Amino acid sequence: MNMFFKNIAGLIKVKTIVTLIVLGVFAVLSLKGRISPDNVMITVSTVVAFYFGTQHEKKTKK
Repeated sequence: MNMFFKNIAGLIKVKTIVTLIVLGVFAVLSLKGRISPDNVMITVSTVVAFYFGTQHEKKTKK
């Protein structure tokens, strides 16, 4: 149970919050038709790949 709370606390970091905000903004803009889905896919893929890439790198260094 202690590990669960550590994981939740680890999620509340600036990088995680920024990633979720970017994903949300691009999803809303895409659904409203203000930007094309292709642009959303490229941007979201880049942000998610960077986020998970840095998370994986941190875990392998430990």
